Order: sequence, then structure tokens, then C-alpha cells
Amino acid sequence: MNAFEFHTAASIVCAPGAALELALHCQRLGVQRPALVTDPGLIKIGLVEPIIAALAEAGLPVVLFDQVREDPPESVVLSACDTCRAENVDGVIAVGGGSSMDVAKVVAVLLGGEQSLSEIYGVGQVSGKRLPMILVPTTAGTGSEVTPVAVITTGETTKAGVSSPVLLPDVAVLDADLTLGLPPSVTAMTGIDAMVHAIEAYTSKHKKNPISDMLARQALVLLGGSIRTAVHQGGEREARANMLLGAMFAGQAFANAPVAAVHALAYPLGGHYHIPHGLSNSLVLPSVMRFNLSAAAPLYAELAPLLVDGDLPEDDEARALCLIEWLEALIDDLNLPATLKAAGVAEEMLVTLAEDAMLQQRLLINNPRDVAYDDALGIYTAAFGDAA
Repeated sequence: MNAFEFHTAASIVCAPGAALELALHCQRLGVQRPALVTDPGLIKIGLVEPIIAALAEAGLPVVLFDQVREDPPESVVLSACDTCRAENVDGVIAVGGGSSMDVAKVVAVLLGGEQSLSEIYGVGQVSGKRLPMILVPTTAGTGSEVTPVAVITTGETTKAGVSSPVLLPDVAVLDADLTLGLPPSVTAMTGIDAMVHAIEAYTSKHKKNPISDMLARQALVLLGGSIRTAVHQGGEREARANMLLGAMFAGQAFANAPVAAVHALAYPLGGHYHIPHGLSNSLVLPSVMRFNLSAAAPLYAELAPLLVDGDLPEDDEARALCLIEWLEALIDDLNLPATLKAAGVAEEMLVTLAEDAMLQQRLLINNPRDVAYDDALGIYTAAFGDAA
């Protein structure tokens, strides 16, 4: 067995209503003036108000920052830091999707140490401490509550990551009740995102290990068995709980066995077209998996029985193709666009997308099969659909 390391959140709480008991964790961590980082949409639907009220009732008045937006730019991070510094916060809570959690992670680091934002981009660049941090996901997708990564938008079409174990929270709180109101489209996109995390962690060329493998497999069992119900019967609590737990398992898996070409090719779609991250992954997933067959068929074949019902062929490549076809059928069942063309991507942009994808070498090096520029263009062309 190859040597490996495995890191995750210090504490994980999974229970209905757990988001209303954040004061207990704040008190344990010595937090007396917490900042709560979220987005205006969650404020508007009233999801955050009971959490703020519960904290206030416990004698912990909240400093609210509710201006997070999708693909958060540096300006949002810096504005959150200004708000928190002005109010002398001593801990950070995120309630929301991946964007809110990413902002909270970076804010906790910038307020807890002496580095600037530009100094912490990259892998292992965080040198100081951070403020105590609690992450509460409201979507079942990113797994950001248990990953040491935050992604920030740095320009018109560019993003940069902060990757450090310091970004792992003190507490991750999974409360499925917070996900009951997710719209079907968001449930579908974030659910596919989580499945991609599991698949890419299981086939990662670097740092794949027995713990990440176990988590990836269990994530796919939970996600694949519940995603259709969660999308089409959104009030079904057991399905919602399974999705949230599955997304966290997938997050733990890829936090330790990193993702690869699906994400590398998805990022330019988000940068140029502002396509939600989960949908970007979904759009290129089948084409990347077909490209990877020559290197990853045995691993895909191991995952196939977790999702595909009925008898499977003995041959690894045939079994892997069954998995890919199952995923394509799932994407169709969830009413997500199946091609780049259907998602509004212009055919003449495929060259630019391929050029941008090649900049994601930190992800591409993890792919089971090497990806050159011509390969990336071929994958995008296949994903574009019949007109490409």
C-alpha cells in the first residue's frame, strides 16, 4: 500500500435541526461575536433568520454579511473582511452553498493572520492561523464544508484557489432541513457535482487512497440512490439527508484524492458563460469519461455496480460504458441540458475553452489519462453535440 495522509474537519455534526444549535459550538470554540456569511437569496426566503435568532437567544449577537454571490469575486471577500474587522468578530460561520463557504474560509484566514489575499493563493501558502470557523451547507453538492480549498474569482474569466489544511473548519454541520426548499434544478446540478467529486476522487492519479476510495463509493451509493427522489420529490427528508451526507463523503474523498479533467474543463465554462459549476461538470462528464476509458476502464467498472441495476458485462470497458450511459440517462431524467450547444455555448468558443482548460494543470495532472490541448478540444467537441 502506498503511503498517504488524510485530513478532514475536526468535528462533524449530522442531525435535523442542528443549525439551530450553533451556539453550543461557538461557546466551545470561545466565539462571542460571530460573523455569519451568507447570500441575499437565503435571507430573502427566511432560511437564515431562525439561525440568527437562535444565536441571539443564546447571547451571541451576529454580525451579518449577506452579500455573497455566485463565483464570488475578490471584492466580496474584501468587503466581508472590512465588515468583520469593523465589528471585531472573533469567529466565522457560513450558512449557504459553496460560494458562502469559500468566502467564509478566506475571511477567517485573513482576519486570523497577517497575510494579504494575494499572498494566500496557491497550494500551502497560508502561513498563519485563522479565526474559529463553522460551516453549514444549504446545498448537497460542493462538499466545501470538509475541503481545504476556496475558489475566488480574480478577473473577468479567471479564478484562483486557496488550498491549505488551515481552511478545514472546526465544525461542519449537516442539517438536511436546510435543503428541503432547494429548487429541482439546483438540487440536480449540485447533486451531479457531488457525484463528479466521487468519480474523480476514485480515479485520481495522485493521492488516491483506501479511505478516499471508501468514501467515494459510499457517496455514489447515497447520491445515486436518492438524487431522482430529491429532485422530483423535494420534500422527502430521507432523500435530502442522503444527498447531504453523500455530498460530504464525496467532499472528503476529493479533498484528499483531488479532482481532475472534468473540473479542469468545467471551469472555463463557468468563467466565460457563468454556467453554474455543477452544470458545467455535468456537461463535460460523459465526454471526459469516454476519453479516459483507455486508462480508467477498470476503475469505472468497479463503480458501475454501485449505480447500474441488473446484470453487467464481464469486460471492464463494456461495464464502464454502462456506467457512462447510466449517467447520461440520469442527466436526461433530471432535465439538465445534455450538450454544450443546448446550454448556449457557441461552437466558435471551443478553441478558447480548450486553451483555458490547459491552464488548469493543477487539476489535469490528476487525470488518469494525460490531456493535451488537442484532447481537450476533442472532448469539448464531443460535448458540444451533433453540430460540432
